[in-house]
Amino acid sequence: MSRFFRSVGSESDTESSEDELITSDEEATQKPRAATTQKSAMSRFLKSGSSDSESESEDSDSDSDAKPKRLPLRDASDSESDESDARGAVKILSAQEKRVVEMESIGRAIENASKINDWVAISSGLPSSAARHLADPVTEFDKLARMIQRQQTSAYSIPPLYLRTLLSLDESLGNAISREKEAKKKMNATNARALTAMKQKVKKASKEYEHEIESFTKNSEEYERNHAPVPPAHSQGPAQPKKTTLGSEKEGDEFTTVGKGGKVVQFTSEGLFKSLQALQEARGKKNTDRGEQIRILEKLLEVAVTTYQRIRVLLALISSRFDYNSSVVNYMPLDLWLSAQKEVDQLVAVVAADTGYSIQEVTTDYDETAERSPMTEGGVVHIRGSIISFIDRLDDEFTRSLQNIDPHGTEYVERLRDERLLYCTICRAQAFYEQTHQSDALGRVIMRRLEHIYSKPNAVVQALESALDLSETKPRMSLSSEGTTTSLIHGLCVYLYTTTNSLLRTRAMLCHVYHYALHNDYYTARDMLLMSHLQESIHSADVTTQILYNRTVVQLGLSAFRSGLIKEAQTTLLDIFTTQRVKELLAQGVHQRFQNLTPEQEKAEKQRQLPFHMHINTELLEAAFLVSSMLVEIPLLASIASEELKRKIISKPFRRLLDFADRQIFTGPPESTRDHIMQASRALQEGDWERCRDLIQSIKIWSLMPEATAVKEMLAKRIQEQAVKTYLFTYAPQYSTLSLSLLSRTFALPIRTATSIISKMIWNEELSASIDQSDGVVIFHHCEFSRTQSLAQIIADKVAGLVDQNEKALDAKIGGISGWVDRAEGAKGDKREQAQERRGRGERTRGSRGTARVGRGARFAQGLGNQMPGQVIQKA
Repeated sequence: MSRFFRSVGSESDTESSEDELITSDEEATQKPRAATTQKSAMSRFLKSGSSDSESESEDSDSDSDAKPKRLPLRDASDSESDESDARGAVKILSAQEKRVVEMESIGRAIENASKINDWVAISSGLPSSAARHLADPVTEFDKLARMIQRQQTSAYSIPPLYLRTLLSLDESLGNAISREKEAKKKMNATNARALTAMKQKVKKASKEYEHEIESFTKNSEEYERNHAPVPPAHSQGPAQPKKTTLGSEKEGDEFTTVGKGGKVVQFTSEGLFKSLQALQEARGKKNTDRGEQIRILEKLLEVAVTTYQRIRVLLALISSRFDYNSSVVNYMPLDLWLSAQKEVDQLVAVVAADTGYSIQEVTTDYDETAERSPMTEGGVVHIRGSIISFIDRLDDEFTRSLQNIDPHGTEYVERLRDERLLYCTICRAQAFYEQTHQSDALGRVIMRRLEHIYSKPNAVVQALESALDLSETKPRMSLSSEGTTTSLIHGLCVYLYTTTNSLLRTRAMLCHVYHYALHNDYYTARDMLLMSHLQESIHSADVTTQILYNRTVVQLGLSAFRSGLIKEAQTTLLDIFTTQRVKELLAQGVHQRFQNLTPEQEKAEKQRQLPFHMHINTELLEAAFLVSSMLVEIPLLASIASEELKRKIISKPFRRLLDFADRQIFTGPPESTRDHIMQASRALQEGDWERCRDLIQSIKIWSLMPEATAVKEMLAKRIQEQAVKTYLFTYAPQYSTLSLSLLSRTFALPIRTATSIISKMIWNEELSASIDQSDGVVIFHHCEFSRTQSLAQIIADKVAGLVDQNEKALDAKIGGISGWVDRAEGAKGDKREQAQERRGRGERTRGSRGTARVGRGARFAQGLGNQMPGQVIQKA
């Protein structure tokens, strides 16, 4: 009996199937059964002389537990199968059919082994424990490749099964290698060698069948139809049904599908709910074919007749597309994303067209296998589902795809064009929620829309909004109705301010401030941020909101710089540059210096990175910060006499770079942006303002800033003004009077501008002098201290510093800086009264250096009250 069944065609007997490959299908069908049995017995007698065949046969027989066996295919028809069993007849398969059966068996064995990460079993065809005792076993993959080569020799095409196995293996290998890199516990050496060997084999096979794989990837259904195995023309016994993957013959609203095992599967509108229930029960199981589920749901959508049926099928179909890619690292394939986007549009259109149906996340229980309508329900039919969740997932998958695509290639630009489709889908959903008055979902979809336009220039926003003109469904707020981009964003933000969700209000405020700062409306953006008091509560927000806050503060600093407000720009940008983690805090890169991130933390950091087109240029940001620091720090350094006070710096990053540049023995031509700024700073210290201006204006990164020409002109003017201040602070002790005309000619400034600069310095107590308008000169007031007075002044400064440190420690312990500011203001008022009394008595005031030294602490304390806190940057 064992010989009889083996003659019929056992899958485990590899050499028997290989011998039968030589026999054509026509000869196999025309020979009688006895001849076939005799030939099989003779083939077993002949193969006893081959050592290779004998070893394979012994391995196959002895390891029957390790390798599953399958019986020959039987007829799928129940009636014909019963008759065949009653007569005791056995179905005989042709060589081509046996080859397909064995290919399927090997493919399943490879798939099961790859799921459990057992690459030794794939390489040797045996479990890991048995494979170690074999010197050079014939691998499962080699068997499959050998059968494909023989099939090509017999003028057969490459079967879809082999291509699907190659693609699955390639994906499994990639996932296994990535997991191995991140895993703390590495796999054993035998499995690692098997993994490397399989990687090389799959790579070689993929390169060999590159054209077939490309055809299969583009349209798998068409490839399977064109390359499906052809049944024999004449066969003994009942005809075997053709095995296809969802091949259909449409007859009106019905079609017939031949599934696995040859069983006929019919999808009709009457049995649609049962099919949906079966698919939902299989969803999430281990061996569920997600691609097969999607194809079935597509066919069900074609036969759906009623609105309720279409809604149910669309909800299941969109969910299945999102479930196709379960990996968090990889992004959703482009074709699936486009299909999901179209189906979400279709779902919104269906629900919006028929107000008798409503999709809600929370509904009462209902029978999912029965048809429902407004007439039978006596009102609106509530269906369990969520359109806004589909919108969120579409947007997240779009962002994830941009994160994983090379931004310097054409593929990134092509993918970015799909943003118009996504934006139109979001706007259609907004119009639908406005029509149905669903406030919670409306707030979420408006936030999604706002995040796509708040950081873009007007031209890009107009291009996105232009796609809405072609759509029949439009939201109430659009560019055509609001007029300008600023008005549109203002309207969207105002609606979000009225919602009950505090997170949406916070993010809307930050987007609103960012937009104003982007369009150089600095004062409006600054006032909105200060009045919102977000800097006090942003510490408790989530990481993505803190990143948005950091981006808003940075854009506010750039807005101040473009507007010529150098001091405000330096103060705003100082906090983020002090941390030395600019890219990480802006979600534009992962900074690992002095950090030990776990693989999970590193993966989370990469997932929250912003797409490349939303990045703020960090080199341009650094140039703006360093130039602002130069214009603030260089005059301050010139106004300080003692080295002890010089160590009290404002901008540590700038001072560190300046000290490093001063220690250089030889300085060559500037190359980078930092080199230009450091050499310009040294030129400004020496009074060479023209060279400083030329070096700053020659920085190439300014070309990336909007209105670059106006920015360069503004910087030239500010350099002239700060050069005057630096000159006066440096050489005031050597002058008793200074001609205004000489000063204006030296720095190429009008006399009125020079007079204005000196007047501001006198008013701010930075310079002890007076201006004689009749003679056009500046009269400096000097005060020579005796040695006793100098020592007393030094002691007073040290005592004042000690008091400041104690007050800071007390404020840090108690909290708040209000008392410190009040005391500093009171000290400043006392100093002014004393100076007025001395002037009234005719006494001479102290020199410019002493005045600047006394007033600096009070001014710094006063500046803290107006400075926007930025400690949240370090937390993010």
